[in-house]
Amino acid sequence: MAWVTHESDTVYANRWIEVREDKVTGPGGDDGIYGVVRMQHPAVFVVALDDDERVCLVTLERYTTGTSIEVPAGGSDGEDPLVAARRELLEETGFAASEWHELGMMNALNGVADAPEHVFLARGLTASAPATAAESQREEGIDQVSWVPFADALAMIADGRIRDGETIGALALAGIRLGRFR
Repeated sequence: MAWVTHESDTVYANRWIEVREDKVTGPGGDDGIYGVVRMQHPAVFVVALDDDERVCLVTLERYTTGTSIEVPAGGSDGEDPLVAARRELLEETGFAASEWHELGMMNALNGVADAPEHVFLARGLTASAPATAAESQREEGIDQVSWVPFADALAMIADGRIRDGETIGALALAGIRLGRFR
């Protein structure tokens, strides 16, 4: 038996998310209420690699979880995902890329959220807008932009310094594409 939705009620919405409560019958036949968070627009994640095969990571303060080390990312705001990825990389790091490869899609917190995410690999990086990036970094709470060898980024996952699930997933997709897990 699959999930059956009997009724759906939006209990909160803003320009980024919608929260709804669905009256459902679950696969086991039990009735209940299921809370769902739906992102208004897909997110984008950028694994940017420089000529030395170093990954760009940003360190920022997340309201929900505190200090976090992540790949550049953000909302698409209704834009084409590649356009949004280019914008987010530029805003968060001051770098532009000449090569873009879509690595795939992920879903965040798929037990409670409808949150599609596009993941891109960016190469051919050039410093492009440091002043714009500095302002954006202040607005978004980015404390540091760093470049670490890909293997070191994986070690940061293993030792718990990188705990952001989307960053872990994005690095996994990049590692698969780059042949780093063979």
